[in-house]
This record gives sequence, C-alpha cells and structure tokens, in this order.
Amino acid sequence: MSFIQTKFDNGIFTITLNRPEKYNSFTESMAIDFQKALEEASSDDIRCVVLNANGKAFCAGQDLPEVVERGKDKQYDLADTVLTSYNPIIRAIRNLKKPVVCAVQGTAAGAGANIAFSCDITIASKNAVFVQAFSKIGLIPDSGGTWFLPRIVGLAKTNTLYLLDEKLPADEAERLGLIYKKVEYDQLDEEASRIAEKLAAMPTKGFALYKQAINQTFENDLDQQLTLEASLQSEAGKTNDYKEGINAFLEKRDPEFKGS
Repeated sequence: MSFIQTKFDNGIFTITLNRPEKYNSFTESMAIDFQKALEEASSDDIRCVVLNANGKAFCAGQDLPEVVERGKDKQYDLADTVLTSYNPIIRAIRNLKKPVVCAVQGTAAGAGANIAFSCDITIASKNAVFVQAFSKIGLIPDSGGTWFLPRIVGLAKTNTLYLLDEKLPADEAERLGLIYKKVEYDQLDEEASRIAEKLAAMPTKGFALYKQAINQTFENDLDQQLTLEASLQSEAGKTNDYKEGINAFLEKRDPEFKGS
C-alpha cells in the first residue's frame, strides 16, 4: 500500500497522506515519496495542488518509533531527519509555481501542523486541532514552525503554542489567520475542490510570480520589495494570461486562462 497517493484530474493534482492507522505520521520513505509527488506537481499541465489525508488525523508529524530505532546508530543525528525529510517538503511547497490548497480533517501535530501552515490556502474541518507537540518531548518546532508562526500570530501566541503545548482548535486557528477558514466536517472535501477548481481556472502564471514575491517579502525592506514587484510585474505583463485577461475585459466575456 502506498502511503502517498496521487490523482490528477482537470488540472488539479491531489496528494493524499495514506497511513491512517498511524495517524499519517511520516517515516523517512513516506517523506521521500511526498517530496517526489511535489516534484511531479511541478508539471506544466498541473494548475493547482490539493493536499489532504485519509483517516481521523491529518498528520501526527514524525513517526517516533522510527527515529528511536535510528537513534541506536551512534552516527545518526536527529538533524538528518529534518534535513532529508521535512526541509525539502517545506521548500517544495513554498517554491512550487502554483497554489497549494490544504484540507485538514482532523488533528495536525508537529510537522503535520507546520506543513499545513506552509500551504497557500489551508482550510480545516470543525473537528480539526493543531498542536505543535514538540515541547513535551524536548524538541523545538521544525518544518518552518519557528518561521511561520511568529510572522502570522506573533511571538506571544507562538510561545504559548510551543511552550505550553497549547492545542489550537480550527475556529481559533481561523481567527488567528493560520488557516483560511473552518467548515463542517462533511463539507471539507467539497470546499477544497471548489477552491481548487477556481484556482485552476485562473491565471496561474501570475500566481507563480505572486508566490515568489510573497516568499521574499519578509526578507526585503520596502525599497527592495518595490523593486521586486516592478520586476515581477514586468514578467506578468508578458504572459499570455495577461493578454487574455485584458482581451476578455475589453470584449466583455469570461477569460480562458491557460497558465502561460
């Protein structure tokens, strides 16, 4: 059985975590397969990516028995798992030149929570709970946790989420801006599909340039960001999508974007 399932339909590429009996916790091989799926998602015919999961939990983070077993080897360092399993996943999601929609149906813990927060649009069922889960085993947040959380919710809330291992229900995650919105459990898949279908029909070449700008905004000062915006806007203005958008507006018709 594959722990990472993929499906492509009408421009939408769905990646499903499929280790429900272990709450979709990641082994190294599962993380590598996830990375391969994200690499596959870079194909030009894919216009939007949906990340979801099977079972009660979205993702419990790292499979701890695996690292305990690997730790018996004195040459093993926990950083090896972070560097080879999780950092490539976060980089791939952020650098993917198309939007990534994440649908969280249940508990997202540790790396599972931070992977969800790294996606472009994240929705969650009312049953979902987010928890950092690192402090209770003496670790620090990884998978971008120390980068995304302070920027989105501020230092004080980040401290409580980590230090006190505070569980964050979906409605509070929505209020804090960590996710786009919460929905009823039985409406989650439908809502994720609706969002993905809308995005796939839009000018996705522009989305790629937008993600590039957003990824750099926290590193640039205002002058640098203004210069970057002008440069990326120049690229956007040369796309077929821009030409189609302008023509459709002038001709008073719906545009037909191709993502080029």
